[in-house]
Amino acid sequence: MSLQSKVMEEMKTAMRAKDTVSLEALRAIKSALLLAQTESSSKELSEADELKLLQKLVKQRKDSATIYSDQGREDLAAPELAQAAVIEKFLPEQMSEEEIAVVVEKTIADTGAEGMKDMGKVMGAVTKQLAGKADGKVISAIVKQKLA
Repeated sequence: MSLQSKVMEEMKTAMRAKDTVSLEALRAIKSALLLAQTESSSKELSEADELKLLQKLVKQRKDSATIYSDQGREDLAAPELAQAAVIEKFLPEQMSEEEIAVVVEKTIADTGAEGMKDMGKVMGAVTKQLAGKADGKVISAIVKQKLA
């Protein structure tokens, strides 16, 4: 079942339950998918493209929630975090920092990276390997720590 059909099924469920927060998040996913399909030359998006899109939507909502919280607007931050949680349901299980560290160490050994000058090489390999399973900020922080 494609991501779009999963989203449509969830939308129907959210409508029946009158769950406005979920419905808003699901409509955002549907909108982003349609925009991405329109922009790309092929009709179907690859699974990797769908994962990137979902991660982008989650990141946008978490960033917005952080800004709202910093400004003392918890009333606006809560719905953003709730929407992020709904969107995260469609992402694969996120890896822990320890699991990411193991992958980073293995990649550093495989590429022979020595120091910060090789960070780009390590980041590229790790990001490709962990697509959709880990946040880029977390990967970056662990790579910096290991190469420092």
